[in-house]
Amino acid sequence: MSAYNDLMSFARETRALELIAGRLGWDAETMMAPGSSKVRAEEMAAMQGVLHARRTSSQMSELLGAVDVASLDAVGAAQLRHIQKSYDRAAKVPAELAAELARKTSLAHRIWADARANNDVAAFLPILKEVVALKRQEAQALAAGGDLYDAMIDDYEPGMKATELAAMFDALRPGLVALRQAALEAEQPAPLDFEFSEEGQLKLSNIVADAFGYDFNRGRIDKAVHPFSSGSGNDVRITTRTSPKDPFNCLYSTIHEVGHACYEQNIDQAYLLTPLGDGVSMGVHESQSRIYENQLGRSRAFTGWLFGQMRDVFGDFGVADEDTFYKLVNQVKRGFIRTEADEVQYNLHVLLRFDLERQLILGDLEVDDLEAVWNTRFEADFGYPVNKASNGVLQDVHWSEGLYGYFPTYSLGNVYAGCLYQALRGAVPGLDDQLAAGDASAATGWLRDNLQTHGGLYKPADVIEKACGFAPSEAPLLSYIEDKFKGVYGL
Repeated sequence: MSAYNDLMSFARETRALELIAGRLGWDAETMMAPGSSKVRAEEMAAMQGVLHARRTSSQMSELLGAVDVASLDAVGAAQLRHIQKSYDRAAKVPAELAAELARKTSLAHRIWADARANNDVAAFLPILKEVVALKRQEAQALAAGGDLYDAMIDDYEPGMKATELAAMFDALRPGLVALRQAALEAEQPAPLDFEFSEEGQLKLSNIVADAFGYDFNRGRIDKAVHPFSSGSGNDVRITTRTSPKDPFNCLYSTIHEVGHACYEQNIDQAYLLTPLGDGVSMGVHESQSRIYENQLGRSRAFTGWLFGQMRDVFGDFGVADEDTFYKLVNQVKRGFIRTEADEVQYNLHVLLRFDLERQLILGDLEVDDLEAVWNTRFEADFGYPVNKASNGVLQDVHWSEGLYGYFPTYSLGNVYAGCLYQALRGAVPGLDDQLAAGDASAATGWLRDNLQTHGGLYKPADVIEKACGFAPSEAPLLSYIEDKFKGVYGL
């Protein structure tokens, strides 16, 4: 077992360096001064150069070849599977390309943030062209003659193919479109008309994060342009954002990121700093953030408790009762922003991005045409035009950071969450009574024990099937959404 032990020691050191690189990224989005961006880009490029060298080193190759595979238990075999895949993947990408991608995406992120603030697409397009060109090169190296976009997806959802995702999304679309139209034609609750202080919103963010089990001893909440979760194990940080007229943006962004963070915090401590010490895929990761945010956080039971918490913090904010509050939290309404979209329309936002970025990577869409194609597609899907770039093609951070293949995992995560919620309701009696008291511990405990603790031990679809007792499909999600929103709108 000495070769395996040496391999794991090498892998732990590499993972520690990856987490340091991640902390540099967290700092860039939360604390770093704007004038530091060029130096940070060089720092990130240097870190990626070191990491790429480790991932493709002759020492790694020799250790992999020396391991006695037959002697490994299930955990050891899973560790080896992840390490081998990482090595094979990294070995296909030239070191210079990996470093240049890190440099350009670090610069692109800052340029995107400024362009978004100024609704200035032209300021972002030149660096985006460079990022897309580099990602196409990376995809070509990884695909080895296969589908370029499949090579991108594999970074986030191992083994998944674009054709499989497209089939699943095609099955989702008709029911969601019909339900969306019916909900928009129904009577809507009166909008909020109140100024919600940033201090109060951030106070409530901490309250709801605690209610869902976020361990502040191993994490913290900061502000960022685009909410995210960063880190793993015993240092998992999240961010949120505030809007004076829309406290739900802050609160549900927080709950969403807490779902990601709790997944990382709840992985078996024996897996710390190993390939099994992270969430197994972004689809499974997203299942945790979405079930925390939607099935639990937007439930009638939990929103009843949250209504009381908001009255305690803000006083009378113009909402008469818990039922009206529940309808406001789950309102289906016109909007532009994916992260603020209701459960009915959210996947329509994702499908737009899935189609466009797939075309970008395959070379069927050029960056200069992206805004026009986005705006045309949005109006066709949602029935009204994009009013400004920050509500359109500039709204998401992902493309600036080179995260192509990431977007479809959001809808896949919703599918997984639908399956998990069906199983959870059967496994946790009295769930609604507990949520109505602001106690999510039984629900989050079930998710911890049946999914989160395993980390990367199982393959993505396998860990969902193991938790649920059935293979994942889109059917439970559709059933949940239809039942919920027909109830909200009396359809």
